[in-house]
Amino acid sequence: MNCDISPLQKARYSYQPKLPKALRSGQVDVKFGAPTEPKTHKEQIKALFPNTYGQPEVKLVEGSGNLATGPLKVGVVLSGGQAPGGHNVIAGLFDALKAANRESKLYGFLMGPKGVIQGKYRELTAEIIDSYRNTGGFDMIMTGRDKIEKPEELEACKTNFEQMGLDGLVIVGGDDSNTNAAVLAEYLKAQGCKTCIIGVPKTIDGDMKNEQIETSFGFDTACKLYSELIGNICRDAMSAVKYWHFIRLMGRAASHVTLECALQTHPNIALISEEIQAKGMTLREIVDYIADIIIKRSEAGKDYGVLIVPEGLPEFIPEIKRMIDELSTILATEEDYIQSLPDHNERLQYLSTKFDPHSGNFEVYGSLPPDIQEILLKRDSHGNVPLSQVETERLLIDLLRDKFRHMKAKGEKVPKFSPLAHFFGYEGRCVFPSNFDADYCYSLGYAAAQLVRAGLTGYTVNVQNLTKPADEWVAGGTPVTMMLNIEMRKGKEVPVIKKALVDLEGEPFKYFAANRDKWALEDCYVFPGPIQYYGPSEVCDAPTITLRLERGG
Repeated sequence: MNCDISPLQKARYSYQPKLPKALRSGQVDVKFGAPTEPKTHKEQIKALFPNTYGQPEVKLVEGSGNLATGPLKVGVVLSGGQAPGGHNVIAGLFDALKAANRESKLYGFLMGPKGVIQGKYRELTAEIIDSYRNTGGFDMIMTGRDKIEKPEELEACKTNFEQMGLDGLVIVGGDDSNTNAAVLAEYLKAQGCKTCIIGVPKTIDGDMKNEQIETSFGFDTACKLYSELIGNICRDAMSAVKYWHFIRLMGRAASHVTLECALQTHPNIALISEEIQAKGMTLREIVDYIADIIIKRSEAGKDYGVLIVPEGLPEFIPEIKRMIDELSTILATEEDYIQSLPDHNERLQYLSTKFDPHSGNFEVYGSLPPDIQEILLKRDSHGNVPLSQVETERLLIDLLRDKFRHMKAKGEKVPKFSPLAHFFGYEGRCVFPSNFDADYCYSLGYAAAQLVRAGLTGYTVNVQNLTKPADEWVAGGTPVTMMLNIEMRKGKEVPVIKKALVDLEGEPFKYFAANRDKWALEDCYVFPGPIQYYGPSEVCDAPTITLRLERGG
């Protein structure tokens, strides 16, 4: 079926992503560093990964071109949530394989890891690849959130790979997916299977980064898209001069998106979950902090403003976490009875007898709006209290309304408060990738092909020096075992790549903290505008402010 395409989509097909100099040369060698080890839990991780533990870091450098030149069969799978640039990872992988040997073949496993387990794939041809270059989304081969971890799943993958004669599999995903890649690589190596496993760092949340991985792909594009929208809201706030906009952003486990968007747009208030946790702030203290800024702006004749907050904020508030832990214990045995009670007042009364009277947790639960109290009484499919379903921006609005209502009842002067709630989430996952992400992802895919050609397994590909022009980028690979630590997941100790939280001693947060008081009371808004793909490099190719501050670029 022939469908219309937009002028921008047509133009983007012809954009040629930039590559690091070494990858452009056509004569790529692998340079090995010293053996590596994780920072913590060394003996546990070594015992779990005896065949892939201690591998060296590698860099891809110009040389004599001593990598394999015979035809290869390589698979690729997209795992987890979408992120702008995924198609360019596949395009870079395809182009690199074909540049080394025109007979090489690339297979896309369909619908995420489930497709790998079930052996569902299609060959990716030049015609297919060309229709997805530099576009957003994961729809070329689709994605899924399944994991490859059970013995029967690992064995099914091995059988499929051997039947296909697969030389390598590239897994495009976040910290869990790259951990999964390490598990699969270890299993295949122990079984004597030739298939190499290479991971690619993806997540718009920006929490898969460390000394080796400077940023995950998709973060740049998503933050630029959200910042455009926030900038538009800031302009609207100054135009209507009567609304407070509360904007919830992606980021359950970390606040990188909120911090980057704050750096790009200078909202009046930006809440950083990691700081709130470090300070041990209560929900009331957070509400008091926001109210104080609203009141001061109102006294200055500004009954408007913009607040941004990460979706995962409640999980970082210590008193909320303690309450959720106790509520979870109660629901483990009492959920059916509590749900059988005829109305919420009776449920609330019954809960008051079940919470520890000395913990203070019932008071915290009772301070929440009734609709949120109800949400928390139904556990999710994993048996957890569904804190992620709480709309953080609406929670804050409700609590602020309560505060101002109580102030008015006591005869205190209250500000005009007309709040509007927004959530910017899925809008950022499938955008046309920025030039930075288009180049970065293409380089990641191109480099992944070289790691497969080198016969390496259990690595996550990286591209470094990202604040410099692409010509100066340096590609290589990091052994996944080097990035692992042991964490408790669902009551069991498991190896995982540690999520990177906002560093409160890092330059991005320190810059934000030094300026937020001014941003709170003055209208210092910045309007980034839409993502630009054509024009001056400083407009079109610049990385995030976070990356520039972290790397001194």
